[in-house]
Amino acid sequence: MLYIPPRWLPGGHLQTIYPSTFLPKPAVRYRRERWEAPDGDFVDIDFVDGQPGRPLLVLFHGLEGSSDSHYSRALMAEVQRRGWHGAIPHFRGCSGEINLAPRFYHSGDTAELDWIIRRMKLRQQDLAATHLYASGVSLGANALLRWLGESQHQAEIVDAACAVSAPLDLAGGGAALASGFNRLYTWVFLRTMRPKCLAKLDQFPGLFDREALLSARDLYAFDNIVTAPLHGYRNTEDYWDRASAKHILNDISVPTLVLNAQNDPFLPARHLPRSAAPEVVLEYPEQGGHVGFAAGGPPGNLAWLPRRLLHFLEGKSESAFPAPTELAHG
Repeated sequence: MLYIPPRWLPGGHLQTIYPSTFLPKPAVRYRRERWEAPDGDFVDIDFVDGQPGRPLLVLFHGLEGSSDSHYSRALMAEVQRRGWHGAIPHFRGCSGEINLAPRFYHSGDTAELDWIIRRMKLRQQDLAATHLYASGVSLGANALLRWLGESQHQAEIVDAACAVSAPLDLAGGGAALASGFNRLYTWVFLRTMRPKCLAKLDQFPGLFDREALLSARDLYAFDNIVTAPLHGYRNTEDYWDRASAKHILNDISVPTLVLNAQNDPFLPARHLPRSAAPEVVLEYPEQGGHVGFAAGGPPGNLAWLPRRLLHFLEGKSESAFPAPTELAHG
């Protein structure tokens, strides 16, 4: 399924901003559950209820995303249309309510993903779902790839996986987001992360430096003040290096699609890895932006990305479906 970008939507920035801001998001019927985490905190998960004998697809959202993000609604609408089961776990603090523990979430949050995915495996059995699939977008995609690589064969409780617009090289992506027009994206992220951090300081006074937080103007500074120290990293450099998924692509044994546009403003094409394990398909279309991939004539639609992901998953699990779909490489 080759991605053909709309001629009327040129360039990585437009292909990133237009789909997330201006395209209507499909309606999805969610049902929320709250799970108690091992540390006593909570994780909110929005489910799409499917039919017996269909797969369960879990989606890990991106930085400051949620089940309401354009890519979440687009994917889960397609899941709902096909009668599949769907689930979107919210990273700590992203479900509309501040979390309870002195932590947030990050690109290498593999312990969190391991707990969620293993519990989803039990839910798969309860639902009599045929397969368990995992997908991730942006930060969630990087965290998923880290989990797949770190877990190696133990990750095979998942039948196949897809990672979209993962910041595979966090240092390269961080540098890109700190300059030029890209600073707009950083401003958007900080606009929602700062209030959450201030609320966290109300819960845990002295957890980090309030004035340093308020003066942070890029993700490097933010991660140095908040993300790295709260989650066991020495500093931003340590976090960006150890959490980058590029290091473990050769360790993945689960069939996995890695889909990154070469014009993604969040990660320049020169940072895209060129090799991976045999089970990993590296798919780098020339265009698409960051989690954009708008399709069709004006005003466009969000249909291509969900169909590409489900097409890959179906192709890796043909026995689950009455009419198997042949895998096509984009």
